[in-house]
Amino acid sequence: MAVDFNELPEDLRRRLQQYGQEHVLAGWDRLNEVERFLFLGQLTILDLDELQRLHARRHSKDAIPEFRRLATLPQPTESTTQLEEFRRLGEQALRAGEVAFLIVAGGQGTRLGFDHPKGMFPIGPVSGKTLFQLHAEKILAQQRRYGKTLPLLVMTSPATHDETLAFFNEYKHFGLPQQHVHFFCQGTMPALDFDSGKLLLEAPGRLCLSPNGHGGVLAALQNHGLFECLQRDGVRTISYFQVDNPLTNLADLEFLGRHLAQRAEVSTKVLPKKHPKEKMGNLVLVDGRCSIIEYSDLPDDWAARADDKGGFFFWGGNTAIHLFDVDFLRRVSAQRDGIPWHLAKKKVPYFGCDGQFVQPAQENAVKFERFIFDILPLADRWTVAATTRDRDFEPVKNATGDDSPDTARRALIHQAATWLDHAGVSVPRDTQGQVSVPLEISPLFALDSGELQARIKPGLRIEKPTYLE
Repeated sequence: MAVDFNELPEDLRRRLQQYGQEHVLAGWDRLNEVERFLFLGQLTILDLDELQRLHARRHSKDAIPEFRRLATLPQPTESTTQLEEFRRLGEQALRAGEVAFLIVAGGQGTRLGFDHPKGMFPIGPVSGKTLFQLHAEKILAQQRRYGKTLPLLVMTSPATHDETLAFFNEYKHFGLPQQHVHFFCQGTMPALDFDSGKLLLEAPGRLCLSPNGHGGVLAALQNHGLFECLQRDGVRTISYFQVDNPLTNLADLEFLGRHLAQRAEVSTKVLPKKHPKEKMGNLVLVDGRCSIIEYSDLPDDWAARADDKGGFFFWGGNTAIHLFDVDFLRRVSAQRDGIPWHLAKKKVPYFGCDGQFVQPAQENAVKFERFIFDILPLADRWTVAATTRDRDFEPVKNATGDDSPDTARRALIHQAATWLDHAGVSVPRDTQGQVSVPLEISPLFALDSGELQARIKPGLRIEKPTYLE
């Protein structure tokens, strides 16, 4: 039996009419009870006033500050004594269980030709272990080293959530205590027609929704009650990283200790850029606060500028490796406009009011995202740590070429070879000096070069593909 529109909650119907969005109710009479229930859930949480205000900005570009407000990011210099103190503080925090790890894992492996969550992509050069397993084992190894449970938070998206949970369950959470592995799904934002601001439908009774960006982590942590959970467990610091970077060093005591010594609200690892226009976010000071200017927004003449020592003015590239003070994140999440929305014009297929599915030939919609790096200038106390690619950064983003599985596996092999060299183990190389056999070191065998030296057996010879586990 068809249901009349009058059976909708009266206040919802009025709100849709007020904002000119009543077209979304087309096809309501063809929805079954479950579909109506789910659709009402989507509609009820919409902030139509906010969407209207955001749509009004659709022709505006994100403003970049005037150059006179900028200063180059200082390169940190510390004494041996300071670094030793940082390591002591970092170890102390881990032994006290005051650190949790947060993986951003909402992306699919579509660009890799992999129709699953990217974290399930096999990346181990010898073992074939997945990105998820490599990261989980780094955390498990630290739990064993420091004798304390360190929670893992996994932020998924609607597209990856169920499959990610099933994958972790299948592999028994890779040895991590199940009760301390928390999965939470990032929020979504509806797509709007670029010209009219109308909500788009992917089908009758279903809005066109997309993930709200990695900056959505704050609202997601709040909505899933994870701030309270972390507080209960005594966690003070969140170590944040992206699932597609297998080289992320999660056991960096100096990075953690520096953050704690400075009572920082945010700490970030930066890379010296290879060239001025490298496609990385640019860390810089804006009015004395740590900020990021996206590479796509950086004017060519700015990118070419040198600092007073002849280096790049914009030398620091964003690695998306951060430490966050939990209380700071909680305060920002309570602020309605703590992190700004970024708008992007996109091509979005949709279900038209005439009952036909429309596959647009050009960009027709506006989508909305928040970026986690927009939290940086909100921090009163912050630190940066310069790192290197071979220690911390080789993301898997493209099927071939730069930032591909091949380059990531080569980086993992190179890292293993470097550690073995330091341990006095001869590694076979070709005439160009490149490692000639696949190598891999499990995090459960060694988290760093020093631990490898302590565990390596005398007389070890590397002559064939080798996996130390």
